[in-house]
Amino acid sequence: MHVVELIRQKRDGHSLTDDQLRRLVDAYTEGDLPDYQMSAFLMAVYFKSMTADELGAWTEAMLHSGQVLDLSHIEGAKVDKHSTGGVGDKVSLILAPLAAAAGLKVPMISGRGLGHTGGTLDKLESIPGFDVNQSVERFKQLVDTYGLGLIGQTGEIAPADKKLYALRDVTGTVECIPLIASSIMSKKLAEGIDALVLDVKVGSGAFMTNIENARKLAETMIDIGESMDRPVRALITDMDQPLGRTVGNSLEVRESIEILRGDGPEDVTRITVELVAEMLDVAEMVDDRDATIDRLYTLLADGTALEVFAELIEAQGGDRRVCEDLSVLPSAEHTVEFEADSSGYIESIDAREVGMAAVELGAGREKKEDPVDPAVGLVLNRKRADQVEPGDSIVTIHYNDEELLEQARTRLDRAITIGDAPVEQPPLIFDRLGK
Repeated sequence: MHVVELIRQKRDGHSLTDDQLRRLVDAYTEGDLPDYQMSAFLMAVYFKSMTADELGAWTEAMLHSGQVLDLSHIEGAKVDKHSTGGVGDKVSLILAPLAAAAGLKVPMISGRGLGHTGGTLDKLESIPGFDVNQSVERFKQLVDTYGLGLIGQTGEIAPADKKLYALRDVTGTVECIPLIASSIMSKKLAEGIDALVLDVKVGSGAFMTNIENARKLAETMIDIGESMDRPVRALITDMDQPLGRTVGNSLEVRESIEILRGDGPEDVTRITVELVAEMLDVAEMVDDRDATIDRLYTLLADGTALEVFAELIEAQGGDRRVCEDLSVLPSAEHTVEFEADSSGYIESIDAREVGMAAVELGAGREKKEDPVDPAVGLVLNRKRADQVEPGDSIVTIHYNDEELLEQARTRLDRAITIGDAPVEQPPLIFDRLGK
């Protein structure tokens, strides 16, 4: 294999064969291809993209670079959800037990937060004792017994993606639709799922800041799924302001449990219910969508979904008392209010700046090796379009370090805009894609 020639071909906009792409992925995964050559290839893809055939072959090679789980012995439809990431996006913590309570099997392999976006694993680990590092065999047992498992990516599943993602992160090639799509789909299809539902975020707090790119990303992943005989659905959802009221790991777990008790913010609850309804529909378990939606709200209100979550927490080593007693969660030593300095209406809350304010407090990481403080974060007391007066609390800041507080305040100053005129709320869900 003449790697330099393959780089030149892609640089000049030519297509590569399935075999050439597979050999590139295999060589890099096995350590036979140096970072500098793969970096050059990724940058060529960034500028010249990939054809549908190339992308299918590239994803297939990444998928088969490691173990592909076989869950065929587990009865029921195996369906997962993936979010492209956002601020305050705690949907997975509610969705997985709700979907399991509704009769689905949910094998969910999640990631950690990086930059302004939060990570499901970091949130779960704020529950005392919760262990996201489960073996593949234990993961299968969890899905079979409890209807779900919530773990981190193992070394056996899509190792090519793990290496390529780390390389993309340091070579300026993260924001590339073919590379994003293949990264997501290789990991998700390796879970052994029958179908997938996507939550593609769009707005200031998302990787896709305009709806055209969000739709293109969704369509690309739907096409990959179809090429591998896996039905994929997608919702395009708003991430121009944080989702829900909380940003920060234990605070988001607290809000998730409140929703699993039948309470909590309406925006998170609605998106979660709509996504689970799509999961049931793609699994051909829906006759009447309105009745399905009503049933899902009932599973939240009557505590059924919460009990599924409590059982999973215990099965993965966590303290299930958290579902009854939120004080079990870590809490910050101090709180302070971020107040409105004028009267009017909140015109915008820049989700990315709010996410970075939480990172400044220690709730997230800018580099993968950064530690995370599970207790700190933000509680939004007002959202976009709300009316405020001087002195009204817009955000409650939960913090442990005085030195970090002012940096977070500066971010919030930039994030929140108050205007004179009333503001209309945009749709929570912009579009639905997939057959």
